[in-house]
Order: sequence, then structure tokens, then C-alpha cells
Amino acid sequence: MVFAGAGKRADDGMVSYVVDPAKQEVEFYWKDDKGEVLRSIQGLKDYLAGKHKRLVFAMNGGMFKTDNSPVGLFIAKGQMLASLDTSSGPGNFYLKPNGVLYITTDGKAGISQTEDFAVNDKIRFATQSGPMLLIDGKMHPAFKQGSANVNIRNGVGLLPGNRLLFAMSRAPINFYDFATYFKEKGCSDALYLDGFVSRAYLPEQQWEQTDGNLGVIIGVAVPE
Repeated sequence: MVFAGAGKRADDGMVSYVVDPAKQEVEFYWKDDKGEVLRSIQGLKDYLAGKHKRLVFAMNGGMFKTDNSPVGLFIAKGQMLASLDTSSGPGNFYLKPNGVLYITTDGKAGISQTEDFAVNDKIRFATQSGPMLLIDGKMHPAFKQGSANVNIRNGVGLLPGNRLLFAMSRAPINFYDFATYFKEKGCSDALYLDGFVSRAYLPEQQWEQTDGNLGVIIGVAVPE
């Protein structure tokens, strides 16, 4: 893990990045071309470098199992590699409603509650996680102000104009305050991605975490 020196920092104690999937190359990664799990942001950087691309932003995506495989739905380049999980269980993923972050073939971004999501041939990328942080501008009903359940957290919110706001807290934060961040930024819907394993890579904010043992990684790249 590398933390570069002082420089431009995100506001509100967050590492944040806004992307328009219709205009930028944002993709969801899991394995390389040989079927090997990328595992870390460094692994993704190396993979993209082999394709003459430079990573400008990355963050871990949905939750994953001990073998790094996705928990719930995962679609990459139109191929469904893990199925939608509509079951119930313990843990944050199953704190209903949970949801799906997706990007369509024409670059439209969306965050949908799992119960409202339908897989179709227009979905290019999708990752399922939970809980939803915001639902139509309203906070998840299970969140409590002042909760002592704090952790490093990362998530994504849907902004007006087809933009996605990715954010990771620099310090431990509870769900209520984390959801409030996305609400105050103007997001209509937002989805929790993961917790203590969270990693983000954003050199323009002097934030470079390239370690970790991850599942799905969301990345934005540009040609070298």
C-alpha cells in the first residue's frame, strides 16, 4: 500500500471520483485473459499496461467469497459470470433492500434494487452488493444516526446526468453518515460496495492503494 505525500485531497473525508460511463472507459474486472483472478489493483494496473492502457481510477466492487468469486450477480462485457442472488442471509449483503450497479451497452449508468432488476442483453457490466444506501433519495430504513458500527467503507451513487459518484471513507464511518454523504452530493440512489477490505486508486488525489486481495474491481482507464 502506498500513500503519496500531501497534495490535493477530496472533501468530506472521502476519496471520491465522478465518472460518466457514456464518455469514459469504465469497466468491471475480475479475471485476466487467462482466467486468473486479478486480486489487487496492482494486478489490474499490470493487466491494463499489457493492453497499452493506463489506470486513472480503481475501487473494489461488490462483495466476494473466500475464493475471490463475486457474491451475487456479476456481468462483464455482457457475459453473466455469477447469478443474481435474491435469497436472505446474515451480513451486510443481505441487509434488504440490496441492489445492483450496472452499465448498459449504450453507456447508461444505473443503480437498482435487486427486486426491481432484470438481467437482459443490454447490460454490459453489473455487480450486486448490499445494502442500498439511498433509495429514491431516501436513506435505508435500517440505518441509525450515531451508530457505533463504524468501518472504512466504499460505495457508489447515481448523480444527475448519467454520472456515477464513487467514494471511499478515509476513516471509519457508520452507514448513516456514509449514506448522508451521497445524499448531500445529490445522489438519487446509492449502493454500498464493501467495508474493511476497501481499496481505492486515484493518483490525482495522491491516493494510491494497490494492494489487497479482492474480487471485482471497478476501473477507469485511458490509452497510453
